[in-house]
Amino acid sequence: MVDAARARRLGERIQEIVAETLEMKIKDPRLGFITVTDARLSHDLMDATIFYTVYGSEEDAVATAAALESAKGLIRSEIGKRTGIKFTPTVAFIRDALPTSIKQIDDLLAVAAQADKELHERAAGATYAGDSDPYKREGDD
Repeated sequence: MVDAARARRLGERIQEIVAETLEMKIKDPRLGFITVTDARLSHDLMDATIFYTVYGSEEDAVATAAALESAKGLIRSEIGKRTGIKFTPTVAFIRDALPTSIKQIDDLLAVAAQADKELHERAAGATYAGDSDPYKREGDD
């Protein structure tokens, strides 16, 4: 077992290495406009999971995934060279679901805002269901 802080720091370093490698060394035309969003290591430092987003269409995302899969060996060797750790972790690429989640949340917030607006519009012209002063006072019959 390794200290969690060390695994986190090494994950951050791997994220930087992967981003630089994709920018400078990988010349695959299938590689789209990619952003490496996170890199997480298992607690034993044997497996690295790299999260990424791709700007563009679904076709661009599929092509980028194929390019990453074919460049996995080069990226892993670059991680090994630049980190200097005894065992270079295996690398797995996962497309980050964050942009999709953000869009779903934005859509839900828009629906809630529209419902709130409609409620305020109905409340603006509303009147009381009973008397304007529902409390009984002495002397009232």
